[in-house]
Amino acid sequence: MATKKNTSPSDYSESSIRVLKGLEPVKQRPGMYTRTENPLHIIQEVIDNASDEALGGHCKNILVTINADTSISVEDDGRGIPVGLHPEEGVPTVEIVFTRLHAGGKFDKGSGGAYAFSGGLHGVGVSVTNALSKRLEITVWREAGLHQLTFAHGDVIEPLRSQTLARGDKKSGTRVTIWPDAKYFDSANIPQSELQRLLRSKAVLLPGVKVTLANAKTGESQTWQYDQGLRGYLTEALAQSSHGEPLIPLFEGEQFANSDNDGFAEGEGASWVVAWTEEGNVVRESYVNLIPTPAGGTHESGLREGLFGAVKSFAEMHSLLPKGVKLLPEDVFARVSFVLSAKVLDPQFQGQIKERLNSRDAVRLVSSFTKPPLELWLNSHVEYGKKLAELVIKQAQSRLRSAQKVEKKKSSGVAVLPGKLTDCESNDIARNEIFLVEGDSAGGSAKMGRDKEFQAILPLRGKVLNSWEAERDRLFANNEIHDIAVAIGVDPHGMNEIVDFTNLRYGKICILSDADVDGSHIQVLLLTLFFRHFPQLISRGHICVARPPLFRVDAPARGKKPAQKIYALDAGELIAIEDKLRKDGVKDGAWAISRFKGLGEMNAGQLWETTMNPDTRRLLPVSLGEFDQAFSEGRFNMLMGKGEAAARRAWIEEHGNAVEADI
Repeated sequence: MATKKNTSPSDYSESSIRVLKGLEPVKQRPGMYTRTENPLHIIQEVIDNASDEALGGHCKNILVTINADTSISVEDDGRGIPVGLHPEEGVPTVEIVFTRLHAGGKFDKGSGGAYAFSGGLHGVGVSVTNALSKRLEITVWREAGLHQLTFAHGDVIEPLRSQTLARGDKKSGTRVTIWPDAKYFDSANIPQSELQRLLRSKAVLLPGVKVTLANAKTGESQTWQYDQGLRGYLTEALAQSSHGEPLIPLFEGEQFANSDNDGFAEGEGASWVVAWTEEGNVVRESYVNLIPTPAGGTHESGLREGLFGAVKSFAEMHSLLPKGVKLLPEDVFARVSFVLSAKVLDPQFQGQIKERLNSRDAVRLVSSFTKPPLELWLNSHVEYGKKLAELVIKQAQSRLRSAQKVEKKKSSGVAVLPGKLTDCESNDIARNEIFLVEGDSAGGSAKMGRDKEFQAILPLRGKVLNSWEAERDRLFANNEIHDIAVAIGVDPHGMNEIVDFTNLRYGKICILSDADVDGSHIQVLLLTLFFRHFPQLISRGHICVARPPLFRVDAPARGKKPAQKIYALDAGELIAIEDKLRKDGVKDGAWAISRFKGLGEMNAGQLWETTMNPDTRRLLPVSLGEFDQAFSEGRFNMLMGKGEAAARRAWIEEHGNAVEADI
């Protein structure tokens, strides 16, 4: 006979697990889906949809109206959101778009897809707008009909109703009116200057499209329509900021891949305009498929790489570099103002608010399209090229002088560096990084793949000593720990001791081990060493863990997208990649999966692209968090102490069901 179990409110039982349905996740955690300082971002989601219609050539006018009751309307003359019944869901498609997370027209990226290039890719955007609005009204003009639908707090309150337009009325498009719910935002006010800037940028990036902001309260309106596009925008921005004349004429261009471009989808590419100025603040704006990326990303890294390659090549060809001066990308990029608009078929953004582009291919895409035309232009206009080289060399000399000042401070008492250390060339401590690499074979790949200018490699043989109970004066008896300490340039210390950091040689100390259980063990041993004997390196933010991929997926060509190599950190990412391939129409079994047994299996190029390139890697910073020394030391003692086997066993038996075993 089953007995009923008495539970208290604090019990953790089956009923404790709650499944959030529909738009509930957005209402519970709005900050995961949008910015919550004010409602601008949920308005932007609707503006982005109108812009995607314009990007596809289906829309010539976008009108944003601030209504008298403080609601906001966004109207376009595009194709209109489909209103017929969805073939799988059996409800009007427009209703699905505004009520279902991960539903939208941006997933189909193949040839014939409704939006081959778009900013929307999660199918989350306007459903978040709906979830965080008190009321939302939609009007669609499509196929000689007028269709209307109304929501309140994300739920349908007036189902779709349709009527036929008057004969000869061919109007098409969509109007969405939003009443944001103030309880989800720090402030209910939409910053006018940011809204104006957003709309102006859309006009810049969509030459010929008229973008209007109307205020029904004041009767005022502003319209933006640019024929000069990026060039006119940057020229105007520089003039407003009193930067003076650019050093050389603006470098502008655009290039998009055709069907013959190896490795890029047809239509992928970029438009750009670049200016070098000698003084004042720089103006920098970048976009991916019309989405602003204020935090930059891999497309900006590609522009930096392309500009650097062209200027460096010109300076070397004309023997302009003084003896002892070596150019770095930041020397070329320091005084650059630019507007960059990239088109990427399947962009990978950091987070739903899309502030930063993470797509690895975008570095090569933008750099390979920007370097050749700038190199050609500089060599066709040598006088301008020499003026630019002079500015860049001044930046490099200034950087070198700063580095020399640091070098003088740390020149005394330098120990003999370990023989197996492959050091970097730069003296810039803030930029330099050392990789502590598991195994000699991986160390070899890392040496070949690294950027020798600022990346050093120290290979470690076998497992590092468990140093939790090691006395400080006995630490250096272990060769690996001795080499690590000497290479870093900091002596072992305690949390509260005064430490001399003037001999620190690297701003980042990166643990690079295999993405398996043995690699995790080595990570733990090294983190134990730093936590126990070098804790201030952690508290100052110098310690990081590199994250190499565990899997590689070889995906076949699909639609416009050529064959790809996609990397996954773990099994979870692998599942997500496979799900995405299925959504893109790739049949099960058409892709191949390789599992890396260790770093040594990766060639130098793969290791650089996935794990060491600052523009495309995922580096995990190590921090102490809310540090409680007594608790942390007690827990570490139980986990790492030699005489704590019984306590460890009991702890593992209690918490073992929470582990994800890699067997």
